[in-house]
Amino acid sequence: MRIGIIGSGHIGGTLTRRLRALGHEVTVANSRGPESLTQLAEETGASAGTVEQAVDGADLVVVAIPLLAVPALPASIFDGTVVVDANNYYPQRDGDIAELLDRSLSSSRWTADHLKGARVVKAFNNIQARHLLEQGRPAGSGDRIALPVAGDDAEAKRLVMDLVDALGFDPVDAGSLDGSWRQQPDTPVYGTDRDAAGVRRGLAEARP
Repeated sequence: MRIGIIGSGHIGGTLTRRLRALGHEVTVANSRGPESLTQLAEETGASAGTVEQAVDGADLVVVAIPLLAVPALPASIFDGTVVVDANNYYPQRDGDIAELLDRSLSSSRWTADHLKGARVVKAFNNIQARHLLEQGRPAGSGDRIALPVAGDDAEAKRLVMDLVDALGFDPVDAGSLDGSWRQQPDTPVYGTDRDAAGVRRGLAEARP
């Protein structure tokens, strides 16, 4: 696939490395510009580009940036695009956002509201970057970590779940985008390495 990655931090950089290793065509972008991505591009064979270049023609785009930066993205370029929201809301970094503080809105719904027309799917937000890099396992392995995937667009969610599987993790359907708060920080599945049954149990045990 042609994959765009917006954000070159822990998760964005890790996904650039992993997805290039799987043979995908990857364009990575960040807020500092393509020249800041030279080392990552040389290491992985990814292309360094602008946000617009990362999105243009992509089959899927991963957004892995501080949540407070989402409103600054040019929303119109994401229309119709499958967007993987790998972000988390951290009030100490992102500031006070009332509907996220009281969880009346999931952070992914908030993101989808800003990226009108995008087909947003929540994934990769609950796993440590090092584990995402190192702990993928073949399907059927007894120690395979499972990752929750939430979204409203069935086709987009299936695409992301297939990608999770290809990366070496068991995808678990975590329901709708509005219900994706169940995999946000301070929930049972956040920052944990559960198997599929454990992820399903953790999602069910999550409380607002």
